[in-house]
Amino acid sequence: MTELAPMARFGGRIATDLRDVTTDPAALDSSGFWAVVADFEGRILCARFGTVRPARPHRPVPGRWHGPDRTAWTSSMDEAAYVDGVHRIRERIAEGAVYQANLCRVLSAPLPDPAAADIDELTAVLARGNPAPHAGTVRLPAHGVEVATASPELFLRRTGSTVLSGPIKGTGRTPADLLDKDRAENVMIVDLVRNDLGRVCATGTVTVPRLCAVEPHPGLVHLVSTVRGELRPGAGWAQLFAATFPPGSVTGAPKSSALRIIEELETAPRGPYCGGVGWVDADRGEGELAVGIRTFWIDRAATEGPVLCFGTGAGITWGSEPKREWDETELKAARLLAVASGASEYGDLGTGTGDQAMERIQR
Repeated sequence: MTELAPMARFGGRIATDLRDVTTDPAALDSSGFWAVVADFEGRILCARFGTVRPARPHRPVPGRWHGPDRTAWTSSMDEAAYVDGVHRIRERIAEGAVYQANLCRVLSAPLPDPAAADIDELTAVLARGNPAPHAGTVRLPAHGVEVATASPELFLRRTGSTVLSGPIKGTGRTPADLLDKDRAENVMIVDLVRNDLGRVCATGTVTVPRLCAVEPHPGLVHLVSTVRGELRPGAGWAQLFAATFPPGSVTGAPKSSALRIIEELETAPRGPYCGGVGWVDADRGEGELAVGIRTFWIDRAATEGPVLCFGTGAGITWGSEPKREWDETELKAARLLAVASGASEYGDLGTGTGDQAMERIQR
């Protein structure tokens, strides 16, 4: 198969005719329509497209997406290593080094037919099996970027000088599963996001219109808050990234301490997972970037050959129970891995505990 053409798909629009690619986020305040993928490790790729048009709902074509075998997924950390990592973070909390840190792992599986793997077809499959408010595709094969996201979490939405962020912290199978620990975790991250936006917004403009609202998503529920601010005169996308990246909900608090712990404990780079994925319309002065969770990407440079990757994780606090945190990562991954692997019964996945959901994948 010849290399697929560059494109991006977000919010009922499809962008084609690639004109420019840059790693400088200041370009997002120039002109044109841009797709953006920012890796957790700090690599930012901005792609400007010449043609943007409305697109019909992206429906999967049977047989077009050939996902990995559902038993082929491997994890950068097994359960024992992850549970040990939770214990080590709790030790750091006891020492006063950090209040909260996200601990994540990356799953990967070989693609059965790499030459025919179109990441946009996976986006269509995800839209049917796991609809999400910030779903989209960025396909730039020549630049090593092939990303399909079903993210439920808003990182940054900008309209003129107004900026919104929608941090998610707290996950359960049902609202009854949410604990006081989840609410405390959410409040801590809201405070972090307030501080991040305060670095680039006008004094006194950062507010919290919504705190710890329960939102249903396929197979689970989240606690979601909203933080709003007004950018200072002269501040643009480059300043926003400098002040807020990586997203606070997937790092921890204080962010600098959490990042050091993440670097120490995690055994694989997160890549687009926990980064930022979305679009910017510079001509209209608006844009929307999601936190790169519930996100797949193709790594064609992997040592073992082209693989499909996916990340999952949980926020660790003093109140964390290690096995429960592992189960949370399983719950978050179960439905999405099943959908990407072609499970026909994915509509029923993710309704039990993390272990039960994963057992359904393995059957």
